Amino acid sequence: MKKQIVIIGGGFAGLNFAKTISNNSDFEITLVDKVNYNFFPPLLYQVATGFLEISSISYPFRKMLSGSRIRFWMGELQEIVSNENKIILNNGELNFDYLVIATGTTTNYFGMENVKKNAIPMKTLEDALNMRNSMLQRIEVASNSKNLQEQEELMTIVVAGGGPTGVELSGMFAEMSKTIIHKEYPELSHVKNAKIYLVDGGPALLAPMSKNSQEETLKQIKKLGVEVQLNKQVVDYDGQTVSFKDGSTIRTRNLIWAAGVTAMRFKGLSDEMFGRSNRLLVDEFNKVVGTENIYAIGDTAFMETDKKFPNGHPQVAQPAMQQGKNLAKNLILALANKPQKPFQYYDKGSMAIIGRNKAVVDLPKPKVHFKGFLAWMAWLFVHLMSLSMPRNKVNTLYHWALAYFSKNSSLRMIIRPERKN
Repeated sequence: MKKQIVIIGGGFAGLNFAKTISNNSDFEITLVDKVNYNFFPPLLYQVATGFLEISSISYPFRKMLSGSRIRFWMGELQEIVSNENKIILNNGELNFDYLVIATGTTTNYFGMENVKKNAIPMKTLEDALNMRNSMLQRIEVASNSKNLQEQEELMTIVVAGGGPTGVELSGMFAEMSKTIIHKEYPELSHVKNAKIYLVDGGPALLAPMSKNSQEETLKQIKKLGVEVQLNKQVVDYDGQTVSFKDGSTIRTRNLIWAAGVTAMRFKGLSDEMFGRSNRLLVDEFNKVVGTENIYAIGDTAFMETDKKFPNGHPQVAQPAMQQGKNLAKNLILALANKPQKPFQYYDKGSMAIIGRNKAVVDLPKPKVHFKGFLAWMAWLFVHLMSLSMPRNKVNTLYHWALAYFSKNSSLRMIIRPERKN
């Protein structure tokens, strides 16, 4: 009898696991996700700033999985009933022999309810569209306002979080303010004190990267006109004023929150199964501690057995993809009563884009750092090749080429669904 595998989450980890194990006919596979599409998070910021359309970085699960042996179920996990080997969704129940949790992370506001209520997050496609609409609407309001202080607050942007997303967003906003805003909003030419701030609670931008990359990023982002404030921790935001732990404030209507993520907890799993940032504690085979047939992969998994990463793996795409493939191969080996392979992360390096023709890349083997146009081209190539489907690659390349040569974009439409009573 075929083994039933249920996967919760169709991101990097879940999809790579599903595709790898689907080659074996001994398993029946169901992929569950609360949305009906896969998307590419590293390029969300380009959707948010109007340089890419949604279809460039997303693809429907059912079309993606058409012709495969993977069944798709659109639903949201409510509870895990481990002693009955079943899960309860918001729209039904599923039984499993193996459960694979690949739910990724959600935005972490660190308990600050005002920040959660008033800031703009950057985690999902909905977030990206909301950011694009909100920012464009506020620029339009500023262009019609007669109050200089209001215009400055509407045009000032604070990006919280000095990781790749924060750096990429602030660099993009800085370039847009010098080109697009200057050309298309002549009503705002007199607004001189609006600024773009990049703030982070730590001592450096791009904390996981090399010192060379950190210093180059700081230098180039400042050249673009971004005001960088490090060791600066946000403690409150009421929609008009960002307050910091040191007592200082910044007046703005735009706080972009890219300062942290946390994994999700699920009913049916005990508190002892969760570690730092709600990540599920797993052994070297990605099995959740205290369980027999429940696994966690990707951002939601916390593994301490990998000697090179005793504090857990970085929450980026490569560990998620590698864990997904490794777990699939291990379950096939287990079914054949063969020894399984403990997971070890192969670090392929890290990169971040700063702006037009500006990026940084760190490669671990050999230990190499490079920057500038070459690094920018490497970033473009890697991200283009990482997109899931050929149509995504073509769409993205087209819009990138158009934006590069024109220094502009035509995707800045404010589109919100009609709200009916």
